[in-house]
Amino acid sequence: MFAQLGQLLGLAADPSTPADPQARVRLATAALMIEAARMDGRLDAAEQDAIHGLLRERFALGDAEADALVDAAGAAAADSAGWQGFTRTLVDGLDPDERVGIVEMMWEVAYADGVLHDLEASLMRRLGGLLYVGERDRGEARKRVLRRLGLDH
Repeated sequence: MFAQLGQLLGLAADPSTPADPQARVRLATAALMIEAARMDGRLDAAEQDAIHGLLRERFALGDAEADALVDAAGAAAADSAGWQGFTRTLVDGLDPDERVGIVEMMWEVAYADGVLHDLEASLMRRLGGLLYVGERDRGEARKRVLRRLGLDH
């Protein structure tokens, strides 16, 4: 099963080892989004929908490709000892503006259920630092998400 998912996503035989840089970026992005969604102890339908929608939009994926990416990322996140491998992949593979875009995607997942849990806020600070996204850029990304979701009142 993982071999089929890997072929679909451009991954090597080991689903945690992408064969090309863009596949590594996709997997790392999805894994961090899943971690952001799970931080409050649950992964609800709104967060799942946000993850799938954001991945489809950002990486121009079809539904089946997004589903396969989420499955592979969930497995990679479960097998990972931390976020450093994922964040290193993004730092190495993306420019600063693209990393701000990833942070914005994670804010959207964190707010998908309409509430920002304290643990989600803490995670966003830590991941922002690991991604070398400054506090100002993180704050601006957060404000854009709040406006887009109609939560800025």
